[in-house]
Amino acid sequence: MRISPVAFLLLVVFAFALFGGKRLPDLARALGRSMRILKSETKAMYREGQEAPAAQPAVEAPRTIKAAPGDSAGSRPVTGQGPGRQD
Repeated sequence: MRISPVAFLLLVVFAFALFGGKRLPDLARALGRSMRILKSETKAMYREGQEAPAAQPAVEAPRTIKAAPGDSAGSRPVTGQGPGRQD
């Protein structure tokens, strides 16, 4: 798909009229950065899909209880045996 020189010139004139001369370089710079980020993320996703995942055991995070307002203990881990609890 090729854009003719006349169509490209019309696009440039339209962009210049719409955004003004001061904002056009900033917009072009931002577009270039976005394209580089998109390209690097796409490559990273492709590389991630090619690598064989290493078998790692799932480690479960310890459960915590949030402290009630005014409780100075903060959050604390949940244990199998709590006060008043018998299993």
